[in-house]
This record gives sequence, structure tokens and C-alpha cells, in this order.
Amino acid sequence: MTFQEEILQGIPAELPAKKPYDTEVNHAPKRKQILSPSEEKLALKNALRYFEPRHHEALAKEFRDELRSYGRIYMYRFQPDHNIYARPMDEYPGQSQHAKAIMLMIQNNLDPAVAQHPQELITYGGNGAVFQNWAQYRLVMKYLATMSDEQTLVMYSGHPLGLFPSHKEAPRVVVTNGMMIPNYSSQDDWEKFNALGVTQYGQMTAGSYMYIGPQGIVHGTTITVLNGFRKIGKDPVGGLFVTSGLGGMSGAQPKAGNIAGCITVCAEVNEKATHTRHSQGWVDEVIANLDKLAQRVRKAQANKETLSIAYDGNVVDVWEHFDKEQIHIDLGSDQTSLHNPWAGGYYPAGLTYEEANEMMAQDPDKFKERVQESLRRHAAAINRHTAKGTYFFDYGNAFLLEASRAGAEVMDDANPDREFRYPSYVQDIMGPMCFDYGFGPFRWVCASGKTADLLATDTLALEVLESMMKDSPQEVRQQMADNIQWIKGAQDNKLVVGSQARIYMQMLKAG
Repeated sequence: MTFQEEILQGIPAELPAKKPYDTEVNHAPKRKQILSPSEEKLALKNALRYFEPRHHEALAKEFRDELRSYGRIYMYRFQPDHNIYARPMDEYPGQSQHAKAIMLMIQNNLDPAVAQHPQELITYGGNGAVFQNWAQYRLVMKYLATMSDEQTLVMYSGHPLGLFPSHKEAPRVVVTNGMMIPNYSSQDDWEKFNALGVTQYGQMTAGSYMYIGPQGIVHGTTITVLNGFRKIGKDPVGGLFVTSGLGGMSGAQPKAGNIAGCITVCAEVNEKATHTRHSQGWVDEVIANLDKLAQRVRKAQANKETLSIAYDGNVVDVWEHFDKEQIHIDLGSDQTSLHNPWAGGYYPAGLTYEEANEMMAQDPDKFKERVQESLRRHAAAINRHTAKGTYFFDYGNAFLLEASRAGAEVMDDANPDREFRYPSYVQDIMGPMCFDYGFGPFRWVCASGKTADLLATDTLALEVLESMMKDSPQEVRQQMADNIQWIKGAQDNKLVVGSQARIYMQMLKAG
């Protein structure tokens, strides 16, 4: 069966053979068992609605086993046989060019080179999902391949609600994700509804099919790091930036540090995530020993190297060891997924990755205790470094929020009820240096899939930026220059992972 035929098939009439569980893939952690017996039955009913009744008996047991083993029903059997990646748009079947473009973006979000947990349909952030299960993927791709420009597909949390008559000027797809009633919106409420198959967290660009790959966050992090060093009045060359996370969006950090010209140490507990980023060329070296890490950093500082290092372990240990070794950290941050602290977004110090995953599923209360204990250690180590001159900023991942909830000393002494002692990157760096002047992210994807087309658009972007810079006020010229250099170095920095896409910061003009 060809790629086009499999897309048009949708959910097959006959059950496909079960697929073996691929242990080489970076899988989502097993979620805790949160459903009551009656809720488990409801989850199975919700899953079986996609299939003909004659298949229910066979699939009910299979889906029950998935639910009990992984905490979710992913429908692994229905993973497609075709490879998933952003193809040139003309390779997709369909009547609507707009719908074909959306198919391209869906496949980009689920490309194993892009997605954090591709077989669980999660793009980044530990739970930022495109769909809840593979039946939804098959259905939606079929609808997109058969719809016209006078129809609109309405989506909720991965589930296609229906194809509705519309018109050519209407959106081809309307999407919403994760709608929760405030009184029933705790972490456990969300975990329960996700396990039931009735809601998902789509993050910003996963469930809306807009993720262009890690390049987007590389750009934002590069600009943040450059401006962070400017804020402390130091050249990035030879400066040390310490952070954590290499799984999804956070994997952009070492590449951003290299482009900025500093030394970056990025800790990651998941060896598979580290291997992926290293094999993609997004991090230079991998070190698993703290003493060797300290030696390598000292050498890089002495030689003023531009270098990125992945530490294969927990970031808390890095902060504590560098404190003991008197290694000065210039910039510090964190990109663990602390919006999702109890389900794989943050791994506590003192446990291996495997031990933490087992505790997460088998003893979630104990796991929460260990996470909060680790956050207190994490914050205490950061505090010792900032007392010696480190500039630390929250990168919008809820680090300070969850650390404060854990009882860590992160509140401002002058206003402990309302203010954190450390700023967010928007508040202190990107706001006053970039966003306040009207800069905002502008991105595009070349639907042809051709590198030559991306180069042509880079040339056009440079012409626009250089023309705008001539008439720009002095206070924004540095940001314009950063973006010009970003575009000029884009090919050498090998920023494309997935779709042929680009991003830069555009200054919007009023009027």
C-alpha cells in the first residue's frame, strides 16, 4: 500500500497486525493509575467508538492492557506503516491545498527526529500532544485528504468533531485543546480526563500543528542568551551558561549557546534524549562524570571556547558540584517541564531515570515528595551561586512557581507574598530589550520541501531586515543586527530539523 493509499484508507476495515513495542524509541513515562473501575470502563468505551462493533471484543482487552500498563490508550496497533515526516506538499493526497499544508505540519510534529515521544504522539514538554491515539491520527489525515475548500474540520483535543459546510474564506481547521472547568482543573483532574480519552494538553504548537521543530526555540534562546550576557555587561565568549533539559524544546539550548558563543552545560537525565541531540549535532560533547565535567569547563573557560556539553545526569548535581569546585556560572536557567512536575516533567536528584519512572507510576505520592525535595536542593544551590554573582532567570517553565510550592527559598525578601527573588526572562531580558520595541517571532515553512526555496526566502528576509535597519532607531539596531546575523548563519548552523522552516524576530510597525 502506498503512502497516499494508507492516508485515504483512514482506520482500516480489518485489524492490522499488532506492532512490537519499540524499546529503541524515546517513550513517554508510564502514567499513574488514576481511574476507578467504572472510569476504566468509560475510557474503554471512549476508545472503542472509533471502531466497528465486530472488533470491540478483541480491542477491548488490548486497550485495557495498554491503559493498565501505560496509564493511557495510545492504540499502538494502529501506528501507520508509512514513515512520518514533513513531505513536499504535492505528495499528499487531497483536494485542498490548505488541508495538504496542515497534513504536512501534523507529520512534522510527529516526525521521530522532531517529536519527544513520537509513538505516544507527544511533540514536546512531556505531554504536549498532537493526538491522544493513533485512530485519531488516521481519521484526521483521511478527513484532510478528502475535504474541499468549502468545508471546515472542527477538532477538540485530537478528536475530530466533524466536517462542516463552510466557505473558501473560512478556516480549513478549527482547533481547541485541554478545555477544563476551573473547579475541576487540578493536575489529577487533567490526568484523569486525559486517561479517559476526553482531553489533551496541546501545548502552544503541538496540538495546533504549528511546531517547526526546535529551530524556533533555538532562535528565542539565542536572543535571550545574547541579551542576558549584555545585561550583565559581559562578552559571551568564555562565559558559562548552565541549564537543563534536552528532550523537546529544551534541546535547543546547547545549539543556542553555540550560536551565542558561550560555554553551555545542559543536564539531561534521559540518555535517549541526549543521544538524539548529540547525533543531530545540537550538542558538542557528552560527559557523565562530574569531575570530568568540571575539568572540561575549566579548560573551556581558560581557552575561551565556544562549546556545548550535555551532562548525562541531574542538573541539581551540576549546580552543587560547581559550587563545591568554585566554578563561576555567569548565566543560569532551567527548561525542565515543570508545568508537568509529577508526570515526567522534572526528575528528582538521587534517583536514576528508571527508578524515577517506576516510582512515578507505582508510588506517585512518594515521587511528589522526592520532586519537591529536589526542588529545594536545586533552589538552594542556585542561591549559593547567585550570592557569588550568577545571574539566574526563570525561562517560563514554572520553575520558580513549583519551587515556591515546595517550600524552597525563592521568594523576594522585600515582598515575599507576591514576588520571586529571580526575574523571568520576559520581565528582565526579552521584554525591555526586545518585545517592548515591537519585536515578535515571525516564522514560515516552505511547503515544497526544497532547501533552495528556503534559501530564497532567507535572501528576501535579509533584504527586508537590512532595509528596515537603515531607518531603525539606535536603541533597536542591536536586535536588528542579531536577526540579520541569525539569517546569515542559518545554513552553517544547520538549524533545520524536520520541515524546511525559518524563524526570526520581526519589528512590527504601528499604523
